[in-house]
Amino acid sequence: MTSYGKSDRGCVRPTNQDSFAIDMQPEAALLAVCDGMGGANAGNVASRFAIETFMGALREGLQPDMDAAARQSLLRTAVERANDTVYHLSVAQPEFRGMGTTLVGCIAAKTGMTLVNVGDSRAYCVHTGGAQRLTEDHSYVEEMMRRGKLTEEAARVHPNKNLITRAIGIDPEVECDLYEVTLAPNDVLLLCSDGLSGMVRDEEISRIVCTQDTLQTAGDALVEQAKQNGGQDNITVVLYRDDHAETEEA
Repeated sequence: MTSYGKSDRGCVRPTNQDSFAIDMQPEAALLAVCDGMGGANAGNVASRFAIETFMGALREGLQPDMDAAARQSLLRTAVERANDTVYHLSVAQPEFRGMGTTLVGCIAAKTGMTLVNVGDSRAYCVHTGGAQRLTEDHSYVEEMMRRGKLTEEAARVHPNKNLITRAIGIDPEVECDLYEVTLAPNDVLLLCSDGLSGMVRDEEISRIVCTQDTLQTAGDALVEQAKQNGGQDNITVVLYRDDHAETEEA
């Protein structure tokens, strides 16, 4: 198992409100990306506390040979704890009121791989045939696309493209989506904030990852391409490779 992560504030934003974490445990690889939102430093606080709480809950509950149901239960618990942490912090401190964060995370074990997401940070399976999106965004434009009201091209430039419909820490409870995933040999799992997916098209992501020799050079090249394309948001990527492919919603 190999992995690599990188985060960059991009070319426009004064601070970086994204966070990521990689923890290669004996039982599984634990991966996550958060994209914070809120005034001043509130987004940074939301993403940092969310990812720390989420990863802590995963480490605490991780067991050898977990089946899909156990992985899903642990991810759901970790999301709930992250939501509680951010929500109560935002209520307790006026300067953090209204802050929140997206979250996309993964338990990649020998027994299988499970993804979780809240918001519009994404997971992709990247291979020579393209970049297959594994998660659905919880966003205004995604909902409009599902209803047939927007094309993918129109969604990329829509004025409300950054408006999300679910986030960690906004309400006392949060709903997450879970996915069971299998990767084929040489497939790469990509977790990213919308600073990458909004700046670099899926086919470009595939080309970059598949023409690099290592996950580190691939991650660096993805971030650089997002910056060359405008870098209008913070950019975060986490890349992971194992031996497995196919996806179905849990």
